[in-house]
Amino acid sequence: MRVEVRLFATLADYLPPDSRGGAAAVDIAAGSTLDDLARALGIPADASWIALVNDEEAPPARRLAPDDVVTLFPPLAGGAPARAALARPPRSR
Repeated sequence: MRVEVRLFATLADYLPPDSRGGAAAVDIAAGSTLDDLARALGIPADASWIALVNDEEAPPARRLAPDDVVTLFPPLAGGAPARAALARPPRSR
């Protein structure tokens, strides 16, 4: 069966060579899960990722159906401190 795969950030390195615009059509066996798809793409088993199937969050054990749209991206963390905190001088003790 065929699914559309969209990979973002560091996971984009695992897209097939013929992919375009961060997406590719991928053929996988019927009954495959998200985890099976990730392994078929060569994503390491210890890599962390978050998945959406047809724009809904899904667990790695989710079974895929023909024409599903799968989006995988690494977990996001951190961020920049608030601008106000950057502008304030340190407190003197």
